[in-house]
Amino acid sequence: MDPIRNPYAPGAGQRPPELAGRDEQIRTFDVVLERTAKGRPERSIILTGLRGVGKTVLLNALRGQAVRAKWGTGKFEARPEQGIRRPLGAALHMAVRELGHPDADTVLGTIKAFIERDAKPGAKLNEKWNPGIMVPATKGRADSGDIEIDLVELFTDVGGLAQDMGVGIGIFIDEMQDLRPDDVSAMCAAVHELSQQRLPLIVVGAGLPHLPAVLSASKSYSERLFRYNRIDRLDRAAADLALTLPAEDEEAAFEEEALTQMYQLTGGYPYFIQAYGKVVWDLAPSSPITADDVRVATPEAEAELAVGFFGSRFERATPAEREYLRAMAEASDGDDDADQVHTATVAHVLDRKPQSLSPARDALMKKGLIYSAERGKVAFTVPHFGRYLRSQQL
Repeated sequence: MDPIRNPYAPGAGQRPPELAGRDEQIRTFDVVLERTAKGRPERSIILTGLRGVGKTVLLNALRGQAVRAKWGTGKFEARPEQGIRRPLGAALHMAVRELGHPDADTVLGTIKAFIERDAKPGAKLNEKWNPGIMVPATKGRADSGDIEIDLVELFTDVGGLAQDMGVGIGIFIDEMQDLRPDDVSAMCAAVHELSQQRLPLIVVGAGLPHLPAVLSASKSYSERLFRYNRIDRLDRAAADLALTLPAEDEEAAFEEEALTQMYQLTGGYPYFIQAYGKVVWDLAPSSPITADDVRVATPEAEAELAVGFFGSRFERATPAEREYLRAMAEASDGDDDADQVHTATVAHVLDRKPQSLSPARDALMKKGLIYSAERGKVAFTVPHFGRYLRSQQL
């Protein structure tokens, strides 16, 4: 097969494998866009799932739908060490520019005031971040220093501008679970105010499975603000399409046995489908791709995943954290897809008191390697991570 025309290479092909099986989410979002722009009640959207299920690809696809609907859009990735003012302000700046409203200076001034408030009072001009907004900052709007007050005012002004134009604004946030607690609380308060005023601005966030718990802990009414969508691995039919449709674009095909073997290897996770598909395509001599082609390609695909997907994450952990991860793998009893394992079981494996392991556990959660949606239990954020760790212990 021609490696230059590999339809499974990242960014290649007409039909990304990560979007297979996501038709329902895409159709639903079209309705959300139309309802929101008309001022009808609609909730913001939260996409949750493990790493490798295609949340970011779906987030980008939804943003593309908003752009085609003539909405203003902006996107940023949350980071634990960064507050929300700069990245959100930059995203809203982009969204307002996309709208192209001739009288947007007042709203741009509000955005600039929101961003510049990130600097400490009395900061010199060269200590302030320049957001590239060529209008004066609006005084007394979104600049109080209270992030909840400021974000409500900011969203109200931006949403009002979109309402005047009969369109909407979409803010797309990746890794949303990494927002700071105060920023999460402010985001919920601002989204609540938008729903009360029926302003056409929605937040579309993507994050790990415990993101709903993060939002709920921030504001008790958060479950009423968001439409939650669990993005999971693909069933067999959708996984087959993720492989066969890109191949058809290159006039190639898979034998049925090869598809069966690919599903067993990948578990239906889109990232793995793409990773295995890329190597199989490169090594298969001709179409149709056979089960033997898959077997030949498997060691190379697994080696690439061990370095780039699993290994890169494992290397971020300290020795104590790696010990905790290995104990989790052993405690999972070979079932990588179990929801969570008891922290007490992990402690038993290590012959330690659970309290003594709290620093390692908390650090792994901050690094996004594990999560906990239920007290006393933890799980890997990366599918098949337990399998990888057990293979490294042999």
